[in-house]
Amino acid sequence: MDWRALPSLNALRAFAVVAETRSFSAAGRELNVTHAAVSQQIRGLETFLGFQLVVREGRGVALTPEGDRLFDGLSSGFDIIRDTVDELLQEDVARPLNITMTPSFAISWLMPRINDFRLKHPEIELMLNPTAQVVELRPGGVDLAIRFGSGDWPGFDSELFLATNFAVVGASCLIGDRNIEKPEDLLQFPWLQEYGTNELAIWMERQGVVPKGKLSITHLPGYMVLEGVRRGEGISATAKTFIEADVAAGSMQVLFEEGVNPGTGYHLVTRPGIKRPPLKAFLNWMRFMRPEDTD
Repeated sequence: MDWRALPSLNALRAFAVVAETRSFSAAGRELNVTHAAVSQQIRGLETFLGFQLVVREGRGVALTPEGDRLFDGLSSGFDIIRDTVDELLQEDVARPLNITMTPSFAISWLMPRINDFRLKHPEIELMLNPTAQVVELRPGGVDLAIRFGSGDWPGFDSELFLATNFAVVGASCLIGDRNIEKPEDLLQFPWLQEYGTNELAIWMERQGVVPKGKLSITHLPGYMVLEGVRRGEGISATAKTFIEADVAAGSMQVLFEEGVNPGTGYHLVTRPGIKRPPLKAFLNWMRFMRPEDTD
């Protein structure tokens, strides 16, 4: 389409309102502009088209035959636009709220609390996708990603939700009275690792540890890892905040932990721009539930 062959949309809208109200003043109030601004839009439109659209009639205006034809076409066009926008808005509100997060966050933080959100917002249909994979946020797809990191994801809005560091942990029943002083001492234990991740190798590499033999690793769905650790089936790396209660109770031990870096933890990651109502409601609920010690 050659858009240069069409007049200004603002001018067409101004004319449509004048045609509906039969008044420049009323049209100005409807569009929240001055009477003079509406008059200028109409004169510009008439100049572009090359014929008169409105004529003075008493204290108002009347349409010329050409004005009647243009108004009929604009009415149909604007009705189609309005109906399409309404349908899109209704579909967007009705579409399930699609949220992705790590399985450990889902099982340790979200699922024990999600019923509170459902009770407060029964009209919002949720689609929760716990996965270790990084899921792309696309329009009409995933609305919110809850991810661990520093929050530096270019092109996205990121808000720190839960500040925490990672720790290597094990059940007291597995560790017993063994003296764990250096990272190499962990090689004697079996390791539980979430499908699709490589935390053990990454952590060992950061510590400068080179295993001499094949490591004992069991790969599990994310929701099973911490429960396996609690039962003493192996050690694992996890966000420290998820096992603080176990440590306080003495059933789990922190073997090693990384220092806390400002801004590191679980973030609420969304696309820039206006958030649709279900997403705004969920974000507000998350902020209300935010731990008090998170900046």
